Amino acid sequence: MRKRRKKPQDNENLERWLLTYADLITLLLAFFIVMYSMSRVDAKKFGQMTQALNGILNGGDEIFGKELENDPAAGHGLLKLGNLKMLQSKITDKFKKLQRHEVETEITERGLVIHIMESALFKEGAAKLEPKAMEILDIVYEDIQDKPNHVRVEGHTDDKSIQTAVFPSNWELSTARATEVVRYFTDNYGYPSDKISALGYGQYRPVRPNNSIEHRAMNRRVDIVVLTMELSLKEPTSQLYAQDHDQ
Repeated sequence: MRKRRKKPQDNENLERWLLTYADLITLLLAFFIVMYSMSRVDAKKFGQMTQALNGILNGGDEIFGKELENDPAAGHGLLKLGNLKMLQSKITDKFKKLQRHEVETEITERGLVIHIMESALFKEGAAKLEPKAMEILDIVYEDIQDKPNHVRVEGHTDDKSIQTAVFPSNWELSTARATEVVRYFTDNYGYPSDKISALGYGQYRPVRPNNSIEHRAMNRRVDIVVLTMELSLKEPTSQLYAQDHDQ
């Protein structure tokens, strides 16, 4: 009597349960990993994160508050970026209402960058603030004054050379313009001097190629950079500087 040969498809059907079993084991492993991770969460920091998220969703500004100053690790990642975008939105809306097109903003890896074109602040080749510049700087200050972030003011020029008794090159011109804006904030508003700095880049950080009148005008600018908290914490302060030299 000949044995009945099993069909190949019978073997396939018998082995399908292994796939289901393997999927089940994988899901259980993932479940226990998630549960273990949740058990290791710092309850205090989780509560701070929840509070900050609620503030963001409700249009608040909690991440820039006292909790951030007391806990340097707070406000990193998504929350930090979200609040910089909120700050950007406030400033942008104000300038749109005033129809001031000389001001643009963007979020970069360094933080919030506020681009202010030369025509809104200075005469060409000069570093003295024009009266019309006060309105723009006042608006910017109104929104950054209570933030713990470090503010970096950067002067930029186009590639046209300048050689005067006051400004031998674009280095001096760009630095003088950045310093003038810093002095406006510190002298008129008492902005903490260790929370703000001035840099001059000359023509070496253009936002557009210097190949047209319009592009050169965009490169002649002052950038007010509200640094991320991660970068702000790396900036030296007067207190840290004094401690280092006392040791």
